[in-house]
Amino acid sequence: MSYAYSSDVAFTPAVKAIQARKGSRDGYAHMEEKGGWETHIPPDLKQFIESQTSVFLATVNAEGQPYIQHRGGPAGFLRVIDDRTIGFVDFTGNRQYITAGNLAENAKAHLFLIDYVNRRRVKIWGTARVVEGDADLIDSLMPTHYRARPEQVMLFTVTAWDANCPQHIPQRFEAADVAAALAERDGRIAELEAEVARLTAPA
Repeated sequence: MSYAYSSDVAFTPAVKAIQARKGSRDGYAHMEEKGGWETHIPPDLKQFIESQTSVFLATVNAEGQPYIQHRGGPAGFLRVIDDRTIGFVDFTGNRQYITAGNLAENAKAHLFLIDYVNRRRVKIWGTARVVEGDADLIDSLMPTHYRARPEQVMLFTVTAWDANCPQHIPQRFEAADVAAALAERDGRIAELEAEVARLTAPA
């Protein structure tokens, strides 16, 4: 489906009507005049995507019932294949296959990425498809030394994306990063205590 503006993927006539009623339509219309949202992945977004360890993937079935699935892995498990395509290995899970079933009926999908440390969130609209039985593609996207069993690949084609302001995003830190910072602090304390003991020891 083609849109007058890339942001029309989200700003439907019903959405625009509410924006007009609540007073925000003029601002978004000005944004649309500049071309709407970006439709390609620039280098800074690529870096952001590939640094994430978590993503939420939204799909909808033929009856309009939405579903959100969490996917995670080490940094780099999300791979930007080109400036319109994001791929990742779908690891074996609970075998419900709700996302796969939804995509078989409706290819439209949405990725939601949130970085709690830097309080940044990115919303990506597009389409997705499941690729089964492609061992070479799995090998190219499988994180190195990651202990998970790959089942298939998910390829996401970008239609448009938007980044939100940090308002109301709580700042949280990865447990591993906190542990490393505490270990560094404890090591420095030990060094200082040893230095104090040396300086105050009887001659």
